[in-house]
Amino acid sequence: MSPVHRINPVDLAPPTGFSHAVTVTGSQLVFLAGQTALDERGKIVGDCLTDQFATALANLLTALRAAGGAPTDLARVTVYATDVADYRKNAAELGRTWRQLAGRDYPAMAVVGISRLWDEQALVEIDGVAVLP
Repeated sequence: MSPVHRINPVDLAPPTGFSHAVTVTGSQLVFLAGQTALDERGKIVGDCLTDQFATALANLLTALRAAGGAPTDLARVTVYATDVADYRKNAAELGRTWRQLAGRDYPAMAVVGISRLWDEQALVEIDGVAVLP
């Protein structure tokens, strides 16, 4: 059983692609560094937000699995996007990518618009916190 419990009160708008609140009962926190669309050589791959999002999320999940976790252990995720309008425009496709890679157990999430990331070619960065049993 996952140590992460999602709470979505009926008094709030139905969440789409996130949970309103998350409680945890596990014993080990995993802080996941921000991941971009870097390949194994340290080069940004993908020319569009949707491609870069898929790679950044896959990188985040790789780090999580290396720490002994799974996508269901994610309690909090923050997405940093250089173009929030583009993110909103592609939200359905980004949601499909999330479900394909991480499933339907959504953490508490936020999308934050920023002017640029460390790697100038990066369009998105994803970091998170997971709780392991």
